[in-house]
Amino acid sequence: MALRKLKPTTSSQRFKLISAFDEITATKPEKSLLQPGRKTGGRNSEGKMTIRYIGGGHKQQYRVIDFKRDKEGIPATVKSIEYDPNRTARIALLFYSDGEKRYILAPQGLKVGQQIMSGKGVAPEVGNTLYLSEIPYGTIVHNIELRPGQGGKMARSAGTYAQLMSRDGKFAILKLPSGETRMILQACRATVGMVSNVDHSLEVSGKAGRSRWLGRRPRTRGVAMNPVDHPMGGGEGRASGGHPRSRKGTPAKGYKTRAPKKNSSKYILERRKK
Repeated sequence: MALRKLKPTTSSQRFKLISAFDEITATKPEKSLLQPGRKTGGRNSEGKMTIRYIGGGHKQQYRVIDFKRDKEGIPATVKSIEYDPNRTARIALLFYSDGEKRYILAPQGLKVGQQIMSGKGVAPEVGNTLYLSEIPYGTIVHNIELRPGQGGKMARSAGTYAQLMSRDGKFAILKLPSGETRMILQACRATVGMVSNVDHSLEVSGKAGRSRWLGRRPRTRGVAMNPVDHPMGGGEGRASGGHPRSRKGTPAKGYKTRAPKKNSSKYILERRKK
């Protein structure tokens, strides 16, 4: 999981830091696990733009990922570690002993040829999926379910993980990547280990074109607009724009947008750090 720095032969390559892709072992994806990845360009079903600054980008196919890990008691062998254009983490192709193939999020340290399993009574080793009731305290986990059988929802991005702190009644208490401490039912599953591609946050694209390849169009700052277009627009000269807020007028930088009576608030023991 190393980074590669290029020779500054052009101005766009001077600060460029990209992944070395040295952990990738396959160049072509598994065809049976591909789906069409259609782009919207930020338009809805009527063709009206509802999200700005989206469009273009390289054509991509979606890799069907198994977030549920519900094949219990059936061993699987890691066939390859692959690149996925739809996410920051790497993915691993599994060959199950019954002949089925599935993609999973590749944890850090997972090797080709390694055997992994999921279910009850499984050893808490990297890549194995267990119920939170069976995972030892202090273990680092990812791909955590919020409801039993729902499939992993939390800690799925590159380099992220949560830590199992303790248990209380039917709940397990986890410290999440945001710093939040939260209760989750012990009947939920989680995968042992940290998500792969930990150096992703250190990458530097080097040029605007790499954002265009990802389907991101140039974003206009609010302070550069006219007052009719944005609350922070207008003014003589380079005005600061006043209090930071969105185009619709919602304040930013400190304004709480979470619903005060949200049902899941009772499961949060400690809020995330600002």
